[in-house]
Amino acid sequence: MNDYYIYYGLTTLAFLLTFGAQIYVQNTYAKYGNIRAMSGWNGASVARDILDRNGLGSVDILKTAGILTDRYDPRNMQVVLSQNNFENASVASVAVAAHECGHAIQHKESYAFLNIRSAMLPLVNISSYGGYLAIMMGALLGMMNLIWIGIAMEIVILLFQVITLPVEFDASRRALVLIRQNAYLTEEEYDGAKKVLTAAALTYVAAVASTLLQIMRLILSFTDRSGRRRR
Repeated sequence: MNDYYIYYGLTTLAFLLTFGAQIYVQNTYAKYGNIRAMSGWNGASVARDILDRNGLGSVDILKTAGILTDRYDPRNMQVVLSQNNFENASVASVAVAAHECGHAIQHKESYAFLNIRSAMLPLVNISSYGGYLAIMMGALLGMMNLIWIGIAMEIVILLFQVITLPVEFDASRRALVLIRQNAYLTEEEYDGAKKVLTAAALTYVAAVASTLLQIMRLILSFTDRSGRRRR
């Protein structure tokens, strides 16, 4: 019974952390997405201005569908903004656009953690597909070595998420400096931008905590099974 509470308690906690972080960022984004920036700068114009000021005129700015689907694509050197952030002149749009440009500047400067993160991507892609497959196959076939390989793949994903934290925090730090330096927002609006970026950062922290809890659950579960078999 105690094992039952531990295993499912860890799973529930992981779910609540992820779900809570997502709700918080969505609510924060919605709030400041409805506050128009007094400067009139929309996300696309902020991104273009930041990129040009930092010698990144060759980086394209694209619009994509969805909500909070914004990203920087280092392979194609593109800042991709969701439709709302591309078009709207809101506090949230300015914050998100500046954040993605922060990643472009990291790329230009060969920011160490971004380079490590990029180098890990092929292994992470394999692990994201192979980790739980190896664990399930190992459990079905009774092969503990295969299970531990699967858990090792999940640990690779955890390390990737940990490396992502300084990348995201630094991009947000750069974004806030740029927003203040170039007066894209007023001081009052600046506080709103900071809250948007802080909320977004919490989703990455929650992802790390969730993955760690899931790995702990897997290790406890299969260690316990292995111990019972030996007895």
